[in-house]
Amino acid sequence: MKFKDQVVLITGATSGIGEACAEIFGKEGAKIAITGRNPEKLKNTEQKLKESGIQVYSILADAAKEEDNRHMAEETIKHFGGIDILINNAGISMRALFEDLDMDVFRKVMDTNFYGTVYATKYCLPSILKSKGSIIGISSINGYRGTPARTAYTASKYAMNGFFESLRTEVMKKGVHVLVVAPGFTASNIRNTALTADGSSQGESPRDEAKMMTSEEVAQHILKATLKRKRDMVLTFQGKLAVFLNKWMPGILDGIVYNQMAKEKDSPFK
Repeated sequence: MKFKDQVVLITGATSGIGEACAEIFGKEGAKIAITGRNPEKLKNTEQKLKESGIQVYSILADAAKEEDNRHMAEETIKHFGGIDILINNAGISMRALFEDLDMDVFRKVMDTNFYGTVYATKYCLPSILKSKGSIIGISSINGYRGTPARTAYTASKYAMNGFFESLRTEVMKKGVHVLVVAPGFTASNIRNTALTADGSSQGESPRDEAKMMTSEEVAQHILKATLKRKRDMVLTFQGKLAVFLNKWMPGILDGIVYNQMAKEKDSPFK
């Protein structure tokens, strides 16, 4: 088993990529700590993992709250004795033009996606320095290229990428591995729960999720990249193409991105 007895703490692990990582790392022998805001979903995920023979400990925590992140780290260390790998997965999305967006929604996205990552990393770092382990950030193609109607989400992912780039150079001589993952479009519930201009959930995803990479496939890539202690990982052809075009032909990509959003169901451009 590739991660036997290593302690892996995963934030936002009650669905999607987080839940898939818990299962895949757990099946490789890791001891798994999971967090989530919904007690029922958290308990259900914990039970599902236990039924798969995975050693798991669940902690109720809101990624946006600093004290919850401090408690999460302390509880994981108390229960398992330390932390080897932190997967910063907790996040929320949004879909609304900036001119229509309630600033409370903007702050909520930043608090969860960016500050949640900062808080979790801050309180897990001392243990990870001891174990010379890994810190993983689940970012997005939006961390490389902004898209319309996702200003807050894009800002949070650019901030995350910059934070980890800076942190990586601080800890590179101390044996700590920092990986930033941009999954590309993934079939998960993040679009269904994306916030609209007034903070309500979007509901039905505007994209065809049947054509997207699954959360399980993303988790497998994350596991392999962690083993190889890779620096960055951009997934899917579409994701890699977006990063390439934004670097070399950003003006052309502006038009492509606009047209893509305009074609979406219930597009804010209509």
